[in-house]
Amino acid sequence: MFDSLQESLQSAFKSLTGKGKLTEANMREGLKLVEQSLLDADVNITVVRDFMKRVTEEALGEKVLLALKPQEQLIGIVNQELIDLLGPVDHSLPVGREVGIIMMCGLQGSGKTTTCGKLANLLMRTQKIKPLLVAADLQRPAAIEQLHVIGRQLDVPVYSEPGQQDPIQVCRNAVAKARAEKIPLVILDTAGRLAIDQELMEQLKKIDREVQPDQVLLVVDGMTGQDAVNSAGAFHAALELNGVIMTKLDGDARGGALLSVKQVTGVPIKFIGTGEHLDNLELFRPEGMASRILGMGDVLALVEEAQKLVDEKEQLRLQEQLEKGQFTLDDFRDQIQRMAKPGLMMKMLGLLPGVGGHMKQLQEAMGNADTVREMKRLCGIIDSMTPAERKSPQLIDMGRRQRIAKGSGVQAKQVNELIKQYEMMKPMVTGMATGTMDQKRQMFDQMQQQMMNPAASMRKEKKSTGTRLTAKEREKRQKEYKKFLRQKKKGK
Repeated sequence: MFDSLQESLQSAFKSLTGKGKLTEANMREGLKLVEQSLLDADVNITVVRDFMKRVTEEALGEKVLLALKPQEQLIGIVNQELIDLLGPVDHSLPVGREVGIIMMCGLQGSGKTTTCGKLANLLMRTQKIKPLLVAADLQRPAAIEQLHVIGRQLDVPVYSEPGQQDPIQVCRNAVAKARAEKIPLVILDTAGRLAIDQELMEQLKKIDREVQPDQVLLVVDGMTGQDAVNSAGAFHAALELNGVIMTKLDGDARGGALLSVKQVTGVPIKFIGTGEHLDNLELFRPEGMASRILGMGDVLALVEEAQKLVDEKEQLRLQEQLEKGQFTLDDFRDQIQRMAKPGLMMKMLGLLPGVGGHMKQLQEAMGNADTVREMKRLCGIIDSMTPAERKSPQLIDMGRRQRIAKGSGVQAKQVNELIKQYEMMKPMVTGMATGTMDQKRQMFDQMQQQMMNPAASMRKEKKSTGTRLTAKEREKRQKEYKKFLRQKKKGK
C-alpha cells in the first residue's frame, strides 16, 4: 500500500541521518523532500501547502531545533500531522434501532456492489448483524445478479424486483419488508454511471428524499487519484455524504486520494478496501494509516488480520492448547494452510513494524522461493503422517521418515527439515501464549527476525546443533565444570 510514497518519505527522513544537531538549513532540506513526496503521490496541491505549512511551523520551532535526533523529530511531526489530516473518524452505523438504512452510491467500476457485500460481512463478523442487501442498481442488470451471488456466498438475504423499472419503489418495498421481518439494517446498492451526470444525481436525490436513509456512504476508487476527490465533492454537494469507503488500496494507489479527500470535501473516510475478497474491508484508522505510510507498521490491523484466520471457537481451542504448552504438527499445518492464502503473508508482513522498507526484497525472496508451493509441499508431508505421529513427532524414527517421504513424494531429508522447522517454531508459538509481556515481546522479535531473514535463522540453528564448539562456548563450559568441582568439593 502506497509503496512509492513510503519510499520517498523514508528517503526524506534519511537525508537527516547522521546530522548530529538539527539546524534550520538541514530541516528545510528534509521538509522540501517531504513536500515533493506528497506531490509525487498526487496529493491535492492545496492540501500539500496547508500540510507543509503546519509541519514547517512545528519543525522549525526552537524545541525541535535543539533536539539531538532530527530524523526522529521530523518523523514524529509528520506522523502527527498525517493523523490530524486524516481524522477524526466516526465508524458508527445506524444499528440498534427498528430498521437502519444505509444508502451506497458511487461511479461504475469503483467496486460499489462488492463493497455492499464486504460491509455486510464486516457487520456480521463484528456486530453479529445480518443485513438485507437491496439490488436497486437497475442501470446495470449484471449488478442485480452479482448482488445475489454475494448474498449466497455470505448467507445474507437479497431483495430485488425482476422487471421493475423504478429504483425508488424497489427501495421503499425493501424497507417495508425489513420492518415486517424485523431485519435491523438495510443496505441499498444504488445505480452508478461511468461519469457524474444530472440524471444520476436526480435519481439519487429522489431515493434520498423518499427513503430517508440514516447514512449515505460513497464508494470511490483509490487508484483514480484526484478524480476520486472530485467525484466525492460532487456527490457530497448533491447528497450530503456521511462518509467515504475507499477501495482498491491493495493495488498501485499512490495515496493522493486518501490524503486529500477529507481535507477537500470535509467527508471522512470510514472504511478501506484492501483486496478482492469479501473479508477485505477494514475500519479506517488515521493513526494506523499514518503509521503504515511512514513504514512503521500497524499492529492493530495485524491482529485483526490474524483473527480472521480462525473463528472464535478455534481461537479458544488453540489458546487452551498453547497455554498447556501443546502445539502439534496438525496445528502447524493449519497455520501454514491459512498463511498460504494468496497475498495474505505479504499483507501481514507489511503490517509489521519496521518491515515496510524491506517489502520489495521480501517480495523478491518469496517470489523466487515460490512460497505458496513450498507451503503446500510442507502440508503434503504432514498429511502423510499418522495421527499419532502428528501429535507426537518424537515417534518419527528413520523408518517412519522413509515411509512419510515416499507417501508425500519427497526425500527423507525434507521430512527432517520440516520437523526441525516445527521444533524451532513450537517454543516461540507457545511462549507467545504463556510467557510474561517481556517474554512475549522477545518471542515476537524472534519470529519477526526469522520471517525477515530465514537464511540467517537456519545458519544459527545449524551452528547451535553442531558438534564443534566455539572458543567462547568451550571457555563457558570449562568454567561451569570448574564451578561444579568446587561445589562438589564443598559437599554441595
